[in-house]
Order: sequence, then C-alpha cells, then structure tokens
Amino acid sequence: MIKVMWFLRRAPHLSRAEFADWWLNRHAKDIAADQAPYLRRYVIDVAVEDDSGLAGKPAGTPEWDGIAEQWFATEADYNAVYGRADRPTRADTLAHTSAFQRLVVREYEQPL
Repeated sequence: MIKVMWFLRRAPHLSRAEFADWWLNRHAKDIAADQAPYLRRYVIDVAVEDDSGLAGKPAGTPEWDGIAEQWFATEADYNAVYGRADRPTRADTLAHTSAFQRLVVREYEQPL
C-alpha cells in the first residue's frame, strides 16, 4: 500500500471557508472521478480556524491549510494516475492553492 500526503496552502484570494468549500464540495469529487479505479481511500484534513484552546500549540502560524491523504494499492496504481500528462484536476489545484507539497509515507499503527 502506498500512502501519499499532500500539504496544501490556499491561494491568497480565498478565505479559509472558501478554500474548504472548494476542496470538500467540488475538488474532492473531481479527484475521486479522475483517479478511479486506482485510488483506494481519500481523506481531507482541513485546518481548524482556532486551536488556541488546545494545550501544546507551537509558536507561529501553520504553513499549511490542509492535508489530503491518498492510498493506492501499488506504486503502479499511483503512477497510473500521477504519471499521466492529461491531469484534469491539476489546473484546478493550481488555481486554488499557493503551494502544495507531497510526502510519501509508510504507516506504522501503534497498539494502545
């Protein structure tokens, strides 16, 4: 299983609410359609507006407005999606973000 995490920063012309609306209500559907049948799981994590009531907050402002988590069964499945030149969701992503970065991870679930 390949897990890819995409860190996204919203474009300057979007409020946090507008960014979340675009991502959750429009872009997510396009991603699911574009990446079928290869995408196995897709989770969107949107940063909360105010976490000042939670202990342990580091100094500064977070660099990212959200994270997309994507699971693919194999590297070949991932490459079948992201290796294509005709990525219809790419322009939409670029229009709504000021930066994004990919991190490929391996999960190690820990017993509690």
